[in-house]
Amino acid sequence: MLKTVVLIAAALAVLAAVGLLIFVYLVQNVEQPEYALIQRDGDFELRDYPLLRVAEVRRAGDRRAALSAGFGPLARYIFAKERDGEKVAMTAPVIQQPDGDAVDGRDWTLGFIMPKAAVAAGLPDPANADVRLTELPPRRVAAVRFSGRTTDALTRVQRERLETWIAEQGLRIASAPVYAYYNDPFTPGPLRRNEIIFDVTSD
Repeated sequence: MLKTVVLIAAALAVLAAVGLLIFVYLVQNVEQPEYALIQRDGDFELRDYPLLRVAEVRRAGDRRAALSAGFGPLARYIFAKERDGEKVAMTAPVIQQPDGDAVDGRDWTLGFIMPKAAVAAGLPDPANADVRLTELPPRRVAAVRFSGRTTDALTRVQRERLETWIAEQGLRIASAPVYAYYNDPFTPGPLRRNEIIFDVTSD
């Protein structure tokens, strides 16, 4: 009996290790937007992004409820569930931003950044009127990277850390915060990559 338990435990450990390797491979091979790294200071970075094309929806509610509500229409767009044409590859991160200046607002924009190949080929028109294609202009941003589940308490702490760091660099915040999620909901907290991003200016 003990031998059977040990064998089962060993098999589960092997499956967990294989699952982790698959997870790492998939995350590393999902396209992410390119940027020029201007400065790195621990888990803070100053970056320059080029113009990016984004599919986005707007949803009301608290941050997590709006994230959940907005994901479906965007997923149906990229996987061609409500339109003709080819699928669009999934990218990372999924981005979320409160509308206006409020950091804890009730209205949110959720976006999928479009892959370069799909943009070059011409993005298909959304069939769902809730989904719109837009552009993020070239910009300089400050970002903080952190792991864990993105609870309101954790994101507030990280946002305040980033605001302090930005001020210490002599920069000014020029946008509402962007919450960037790089992983699916089933990824364990310690393995998750999250970011909070602000557009910044030196004016």
